[in-house]
Amino acid sequence: MSATHKSATHKSKTHKPASQAIPNHPYFKRRSLFTARARAAQASGEEPWSVPDLCAAYQWPANLSGGGVIAIVELGGGWVQSDIDAYFQSIGQPSPSLTDVSVDGTTNSPNQGVGSADDADYEVALDIEVAGASYYAATGKAATIRMYWSQNINTAVAKAASDGCDVCSISWGADEADWGTTAADQMESAAESATAGGMIVFAASGDNDSSDGGSTPANVDCPASCPHVIGCGGTTKTASSEVVWNNNPGNADGEGTGGGYSTIFPVQSWQIGAPPAPSSAPGSGRMVPDVAANADPDTGYDIYVQGASTVVGGTSAVAPLYAGLFAAFGTKLGFVTPTLWSNQSAFTDITQGNNGTYSAAVGPDPCTGIGVPIGTSIAALF
Repeated sequence: MSATHKSATHKSKTHKPASQAIPNHPYFKRRSLFTARARAAQASGEEPWSVPDLCAAYQWPANLSGGGVIAIVELGGGWVQSDIDAYFQSIGQPSPSLTDVSVDGTTNSPNQGVGSADDADYEVALDIEVAGASYYAATGKAATIRMYWSQNINTAVAKAASDGCDVCSISWGADEADWGTTAADQMESAAESATAGGMIVFAASGDNDSSDGGSTPANVDCPASCPHVIGCGGTTKTASSEVVWNNNPGNADGEGTGGGYSTIFPVQSWQIGAPPAPSSAPGSGRMVPDVAANADPDTGYDIYVQGASTVVGGTSAVAPLYAGLFAAFGTKLGFVTPTLWSNQSAFTDITQGNNGTYSAAVGPDPCTGIGVPIGTSIAALF
């Protein structure tokens, strides 16, 4: 297998000290009812999805044995049982079993409406509710979920792996430039060790189109860029179509899926058919994302948080959606990414749309990777 920690593609990234805080943030987007884009979406019949309906649209398998324990990494916010119970009652499912684990003193600290409208409670609820509902759709059983509270993603992943979790969902991240090479390498080392021990790791690819919120039009997000993490991109999925999620066409720093080429990690031999980075790209390494699913808040996910129903999207919904599915396959599957790339027919290729700098095309691309899930076909692989 090719080296993953050092790369000649590194150009201008800083060697940020590991102790320096990384400005990781959650990748959820609340649905707006007032923008021109939102009004157009509603006029065209774009509606949010319930998780069971979305799973059915993606041909989720049913009655799998399950058994996989799901770890969810959170750097802030919190959850309350009443929200979780109200959500699962609304979709006719039992609530998952939830356990909080403090990695470094960080705890489940729900704001419950006291914080800003974009506080991390929305992220936490989205992660729990999507992962739990996805798992139940595939198994008919309540999920077992462990919430890992930390200020550092890599230590949370390491703790989840040491606790024996089978799948890990990460909906937080930042531009590789904010991580720097040292911290990104430490993140990759944690993910590599976790997959070697049998845990699958998923991470959102970002919600700011190809810029990833950085100072230039093309950047990728870490930890999604780590080779032993499955990067999860986003689409706009309606009942009749599915395209790359980008609510600000022509803008590389708009609201849409992250994706591009790493400046830290090299090209991976298992990314079969991935197009090389264009000469104008700042990086020429590993392509992100690997896979995708619905993420547009205008076609987002019905959830329940802070005592009320609401609609939320973002690539942070995609990571727990896949986490629930893969936990349904069983335990200790480990580094499954090469298997996915070797079986691209288990995914529906997305060929329309762009994320600013990069455009979708036939085959893998730096917008939606190898595509969106065909659940029964993926299940057949495992």
